[in-house]
Amino acid sequence: MRICVAGAYGAFGIKHLDALKAIEGVTVTSVMGPTRAKIDALAAQRGIGHAATDLAECLARDDVDAVILSTPTQLHAEQAIQCMRAGKPVLIEIPMADSVAESEEICRVQKETGVLAMAGQVRRFNPSHQWIHNKIKAGELKIQQMDVQTYFFRRTNMNAKGEPRSWTDHLLWHHACHTVDLFQYQTGEVVSQAYGLEGPHHPELGIAMDMSIGMKTPSGAICTLSLSFNNNGPLGTFFRYICDNGTYIARYDDLFDGNEKPVDLTGVAVSNNGIELIDREFIAAIREGRQPNGSVHQVLDAMRTLDRIEKSFA
Repeated sequence: MRICVAGAYGAFGIKHLDALKAIEGVTVTSVMGPTRAKIDALAAQRGIGHAATDLAECLARDDVDAVILSTPTQLHAEQAIQCMRAGKPVLIEIPMADSVAESEEICRVQKETGVLAMAGQVRRFNPSHQWIHNKIKAGELKIQQMDVQTYFFRRTNMNAKGEPRSWTDHLLWHHACHTVDLFQYQTGEVVSQAYGLEGPHHPELGIAMDMSIGMKTPSGAICTLSLSFNNNGPLGTFFRYICDNGTYIARYDDLFDGNEKPVDLTGVAVSNNGIELIDREFIAAIREGRQPNGSVHQVLDAMRTLDRIEKSFA
């Protein structure tokens, strides 16, 4: 399997390059980046044979079987469609788009072309959340409430590498997307009620820096999500699952019970690296000729819920 990583120079492009090295039978043959100097230097450092600043140049190559898009969010829909029309399976980093209209267009083109398209909903694959999901499927747990905090300190437009972004991140269409999809995935339901509140917009970035979201499923499970770019403290996302048979706290790839006792995740997945696990699922689905867990169609309901929440701000 020969992979092109587009947006390879960015923080998550690097994470995918590192993850792919751990997967047998996979080679990164092409990378795309923002400037010739940056992407050439990365390709040389990583021993990758081809580098470009134009996605079309990468897609035209015979040694590219599939594409991982780690490019700016605003380019995801256009580039995903470009990949599918070129016959290249595509994994789109979260979010697959920043509007419901573009998300629906991605799904329409996937049906039209039949080319595999997956959204990078990494929370479906983190071992901590997989453990909860397995218990739910076995009938041992039922979610009554999810309480989630997503906190960063990001008052300037910098990425996870501490470098200036060429685009603007978003609490709703990026960070809330993780939890909205996860809540619906874990409960097996599309939410029947959803609303949001947003704080003041940043004077330069034009985005809300604080946000609160509430959701409820038809069966009665609820989710409360708090998000902030103003939190000067521990950063990241923390999930509390309040269930009929116990309480669990997930912190990325670690899981604890309600009394902070660690839960043994041995054997849940072949890796503790969520990015590696989504890449493994993407590659396995291509090889096996099946739809992946996290296909764009499976994630579309989350995008529609985000659209409902955005409209509720008004």
